Amino acid sequence: EAVQNAVGGVEIANFSKHEFNGPGAHAYLNRILAGRLPRPGRIALTPMLTPKGRLYGDLSVACLNQDHFILFGSGVMQEAHRRWFEKDLPDDVSYQNVSDDWHGIALSGPKSRELLSRLTRDDVSAEAFKFRDLRQTFVAGIPVILNRISFSGELGYEIYCRPAYLLRLGVAIEEAGADLGYRWYGARALMSMRLEKGWGAWGLEFRPDFDAMESGMDSFIDWNKDFVGKDATLALREAGPEQRLVTMTIDVDGIDVSNDEAILRDGTAVGYVSSGGYAHRIGKSMAMGYVVRDSAVAGTKLQVEILGEMYNAIVLGGPAYDANGANMRA
Repeated sequence: EAVQNAVGGVEIANFSKHEFNGPGAHAYLNRILAGRLPRPGRIALTPMLTPKGRLYGDLSVACLNQDHFILFGSGVMQEAHRRWFEKDLPDDVSYQNVSDDWHGIALSGPKSRELLSRLTRDDVSAEAFKFRDLRQTFVAGIPVILNRISFSGELGYEIYCRPAYLLRLGVAIEEAGADLGYRWYGARALMSMRLEKGWGAWGLEFRPDFDAMESGMDSFIDWNKDFVGKDATLALREAGPEQRLVTMTIDVDGIDVSNDEAILRDGTAVGYVSSGGYAHRIGKSMAMGYVVRDSAVAGTKLQVEILGEMYNAIVLGGPAYDANGANMRA
């Protein structure tokens, strides 16, 4: 409720952070990442693929300057990604896994800009600090990397600082947001809110079992460049995916999915649930999952088995909340 109507904060120490420096950093990342790299001061989302076209990461790429990048991704994949990056790192690129060097707090909600403006001298207006902008600055007198990005679907910011400053940052945010209705919220609330946006999470919707087309990550691919896995991904695109990731609402009676439930159509199994839960902002139970291609069309009526009972579900054609993204771009 605070995130939807006022402002809330959640600790974000769990994300991995990978830092690249050097004259060859742009060329190296442009090859191993399938998406378009951002220009300095911007952030972009990109899949990272294996040579066989399988998902090996969904990463937010922050460009601090032309030769300096930080990649934000799954915490549980940080060592796998470290080995992946280091196996053929060019001599003109330096790389470090800096996950333990940067912790932070994500602010979300319509009053998050007002709260942030009380803690920094920077101009954080909508015009001066646009969606997917980033900058190195000071918040509450603490040196930070400030990203304008949100996983909650509301206006939001990620504030990364050195771990020694995290408590000081948290206290400053609490004090500055006291009259704005500031509340701390947790990972379960965050995972609930991302369902309403239809955003997948690593280890649930995204993992090497799936390719870019099946998972919907193909929309972030830059097809005009060469990248690891391009030939395989082009072949997969031409053949068409056998299954697709979908988002559904489910008519339940006080129960939600807990993952891996069967999805059926007219009594025949067509897929399974990858994640789900109660969506508080729209007041409905939701789930994401992979189903065969002809059952992935918006409006398709399905059934989900929960604890041996069948519940009706319907495939959505877009986000269930703030469909055009106006809130997070406000």
